[in-house]
Amino acid sequence: MKIAVCVSHVPDTATKINIAADGKSIDPSGVTYVVNPYDEFAIEEALKTKEKLGGETVAISLGGEANKESLRKALAMGIDNAVLLKDDSNRDSISIAKALAEEIKAQGADLVFCGKQSVDLDNSVTGQLISEILGYNSVSVAVTFNLDGNKIICEREIEGGKEIIETTLPAVITAQKGLNEPRYASLKGIMAAKKKVIEEKQPAQSGSYLEIVAMKRPAAKQAGKIVGTDASAVPELVRLLREEAKVI
Repeated sequence: MKIAVCVSHVPDTATKINIAADGKSIDPSGVTYVVNPYDEFAIEEALKTKEKLGGETVAISLGGEANKESLRKALAMGIDNAVLLKDDSNRDSISIAKALAEEIKAQGADLVFCGKQSVDLDNSVTGQLISEILGYNSVSVAVTFNLDGNKIICEREIEGGKEIIETTLPAVITAQKGLNEPRYASLKGIMAAKKKVIEEKQPAQSGSYLEIVAMKRPAAKQAGKIVGTDASAVPELVRLLREEAKVI
């Protein structure tokens, strides 16, 4: 069995983001990039599946030379091989999904893991788009995964609860926090990853349906107001909530 994992290289959520001079992108100066946190759950589940059932794993990432850093981490965690679809252009989710789907098909992978979303754009659609393009079954925001032969049973999060989904291979699974606990790369794994060759390929070209026309910071929050420190402040607080904030 061939298991593919899609890996995004994204800004660390703790890093300070500034908008670039073009007003349409972020300024990369001083920005720390990491493996997309949700993709770490996808990597771990691919490794657990291989350890249980055998097979071969491959990590696939679309982006520039810097994406190799995240691919190296996937290799250090235990992924067998890595492919960089090298492209520095800005793509929308559909264009990204098409390129990833073509490589997944070329790899012959019938089980694909993705994070449920990337923490940079937060579109949360790439995994589902890949499954549609490939004609694979799909389970999103999975918090449990079990593969028995050709049958997959997942528990997924929905608003107000969870649901159990049963499907079959081939399939794309998007990982939610709670699916597993991603392992740390061992020193042996880190050293081995440095020696592995990351295959570079030119991705399939596809026109984007979306264009970023502007980026801007959210409006600054207004200063808070203290109306009192005891019960006597309640009438004034209610008045302000009703007349100024207009929330009651």
